[in-house]
Amino acid sequence: MPKWLIAVLITVLLVNVFLPRLAALLHLGRLPGDIRFRLRGRNYQLPIASILLLSLAATLILRAL
Repeated sequence: MPKWLIAVLITVLLVNVFLPRLAALLHLGRLPGDIRFRLRGRNYQLPIASILLLSLAATLILRAL
């Protein structure tokens, strides 16, 4: 199995473990600019502000490396 595939699997596993805790700590998904609506009995979320914040953080971290 290629090394990059193992790295991707480990990264996905770590994100799945730590992202819910990090999201609760940073209030991701509940920032101003995150849209929640109900349509035909289902709840939908569009976390626009949270995605922008995470993208900015990832960009700053990758540029620092």
